[in-house]
Amino acid sequence: MFEARTLKILFILLAGYALLAIPAYWGPPFLEEFSSLAVIVPLLSVHAFHRLGIPGLLEHGGYCGWGMCSPTAFGWGFLALFWMGAAWLAAWGIARLTSPSTGR
Repeated sequence: MFEARTLKILFILLAGYALLAIPAYWGPPFLEEFSSLAVIVPLLSVHAFHRLGIPGLLEHGGYCGWGMCSPTAFGWGFLALFWMGAAWLAAWGIARLTSPSTGR
């Protein structure tokens, strides 16, 4: 579960995500549209979790008039833990699928 192979795959997944997300901020304009999806999906997922009933994720309880509410400090932490957990589970699954079989 916390093997070196899993952590190596997790690092590769996070580095790949960073390479996809960097052009949204500092890249050429033609890559901005595609890489912004890598940034906006995790950010907007806080609204889906708020809609599912997890309290305290959005400022003002989610009532911000015409604008979209930004996440609270708890919301940012929740997002970071959720997406890091999802990346870790993906890395663990990839490590399990690609490991040599033990003959069981």
